[in-house]
Amino acid sequence: MRSKIWAPMVLCFVVVALSLSAHEPDKKAQKMSPKEQAMMDAWQKASTPGPAHKALDGMAGTWNTAVKSWMEPGGPAMESTGTSENRWVLGGRWMEQRFNGTFMGMPFEGVGHTGYDNIKKQYVGSWMDNMSTGAMSSTGSASKDGKTWSFNYEMSDPMTGKTSKGEEKITIINADHHVMEMWGSHPGGKKFKMMEITYKRKK
Repeated sequence: MRSKIWAPMVLCFVVVALSLSAHEPDKKAQKMSPKEQAMMDAWQKASTPGPAHKALDGMAGTWNTAVKSWMEPGGPAMESTGTSENRWVLGGRWMEQRFNGTFMGMPFEGVGHTGYDNIKKQYVGSWMDNMSTGAMSSTGSASKDGKTWSFNYEMSDPMTGKTSKGEEKITIINADHHVMEMWGSHPGGKKFKMMEITYKRKK
């Protein structure tokens, strides 16, 4: 486990050190070898935000939310409201969402991050909130017209103690409105819509 943690840190240190040495005005400094240059180029390509990140730009801002959630297929919807503040962090690599509202009459807050993995060529996300000690992770893709994002997620199920899988979909209505829908599986195995959040830009 320790080696898995230290390996990327060491690689990062090497790349940064090479970058710094390349810019030092040392006449005696030798040029990077082809291998070192290839390492530098690969690292920069993997770490630089691109068009796939820019596609998330419309999510930035402050939003009023209307939330509907279901505990079982065909059951009554529980409704609540909240706010979501979304902003770019870490140099435009991650769209951070900070959500505040209520759930079942109790205060609810959560933090999510969505970005694009240049190496895996897919969108990736995480979600944590005050009603769980676990984190949800997701991977997905966007439609060609940029109006929908589809994700598959995994999280720990408190009822079974096992990993639960499901789907999410974000639909862009216009610049000031979008909808997030979430599907999961009932303990009986039936897939159903668990949540729907409508976002309206706060002006």
